[in-house]
Amino acid sequence: MSSIWTYANPKKFIETTDRLLPWISVLALVSLVVGLIWGFFFTPDDFRQGSTVKIIYLHVPSALMAINAWLMMLVASLIWIVRRHHVSALAARAAAPVGLVMTLIALATGAIWGQPMWGTWWAWDPRLTSFLILTLFYLGYIALWSAIENDDTAADLTSILCLVGSVFALLSRYAVNFWNQGLHQGATLSLDKEENISDVFYFPLLVCIAGFVLLFVALVFLRTQTEIRARRTRALMVRERMS
Repeated sequence: MSSIWTYANPKKFIETTDRLLPWISVLALVSLVVGLIWGFFFTPDDFRQGSTVKIIYLHVPSALMAINAWLMMLVASLIWIVRRHHVSALAARAAAPVGLVMTLIALATGAIWGQPMWGTWWAWDPRLTSFLILTLFYLGYIALWSAIENDDTAADLTSILCLVGSVFALLSRYAVNFWNQGLHQGATLSLDKEENISDVFYFPLLVCIAGFVLLFVALVFLRTQTEIRARRTRALMVRERMS
């Protein structure tokens, strides 16, 4: 069995992800279509929240991926700091715009749900506030990569930013447990059967989450390939100018 570090070779990474991408993309599409149709059209209204409960099929998966995308970036950044593998740094860069979109979807769907439930589009709830700060970190991370011409220097500085932003990623995940006085409801998915949502909502939600995870993986693979090719192009252009 080859070591996982062999995939730090850009050529090996592109060859492997080229084989996986079609399968992951098809599975993502099928999961999203099945999960969203099942959730929106074949589940009942909630006795308290009515039809607004169905926003969970977009809100919960996007929120989970917004947080986990940043944690994936953290792992990739740590690999860069320790092992100096360029593919890991480029994978973190590739994941950032995808994570930002997931964060914006989570904020937008949360506002759509919150207006009828809370009577307001926004509240300075601990979880919402930490999520907003996480959004700003995503924007800062993307801007920092764009502002620095040298890729290695950019990777170093964005890795440090990623370490700091991880605090807010974890706060976004566990704020409901830390601050019980917030408006935000408890965790939708829980190991405690008393707190977990009903099975009629639970199973289509799991399918939607699987779809979002697969979509994230497919987009990160595709964007990382693009970043690798762009890096090669920049290196060739520098060589041509120097020759």
